[in-house]
Amino acid sequence: MKEIVQPLLELAHALGAPDLAILGEGNVSAAVSKTEFLVKASGSSLRTMIENDLTLCRREPIIALLDRKTISDADVQTDLMSARARAGDRKPSVEAAFHAWLLTMENVSFVGHCHPTAVNQVLCSPRGRDFAERRLFPDEVVCCGAASVFVPYTDPGVPLAREIRERTSHFIKHHEFVPRLILLQNHGIISIASTVEGVLSAILMADKAARIFVGAAALGGPNFMAQKDVDRITQRPDEHYRQEQLKLGVR
Repeated sequence: MKEIVQPLLELAHALGAPDLAILGEGNVSAAVSKTEFLVKASGSSLRTMIENDLTLCRREPIIALLDRKTISDADVQTDLMSARARAGDRKPSVEAAFHAWLLTMENVSFVGHCHPTAVNQVLCSPRGRDFAERRLFPDEVVCCGAASVFVPYTDPGVPLAREIRERTSHFIKHHEFVPRLILLQNHGIISIASTVEGVLSAILMADKAARIFVGAAALGGPNFMAQKDVDRITQRPDEHYRQEQLKLGVR
């Protein structure tokens, strides 16, 4: 467990930077086994997170919430508490449902979610889908992938987790690769990877890309990369080597 807790805490502290998340914003998770995962406890802060702020949950009872046809807020709270694998742990984040599902995906061991100021400038504008689906520069492709999932605003908790499941599944079927990023309209960003480095790099590069996007929009742009050039970056052996050296957990 320690080999998972320490990197997960390091990820939380990195995502707790003021421009990425403040107060109780955002959450992190990590797969512990095929049946259990660690997730941020509700009300804790990413920036100051300690091991006691992580809740160990059983995955299946939480994923089962996504298929409940009718469920009240009170039911969700009760089921989240009952899904704890350790009785003394605190209540898991209300977003534990999307973490539980995302951690079932191939090569996904860590999940990070935060609300970067620069990214939310774009996601709170009419240009959010453009930002998710197109790319501005090569390193954005390397760290964030050729495209990202875009999720229209949905009520946080189980409704959002359902929408993430539906749109991510459709994305994979259409693009034939697992996304690095999921962008939530008027909300924030989710990064998934097999490594902490992969989660953090995608979020930091998306934050940089958002700043460039906003600046380019002010100058009459943005001028997006052509799809053939995006595809070329994803196929280059030297970029694959760089991804491996940077431990991005890609491919």
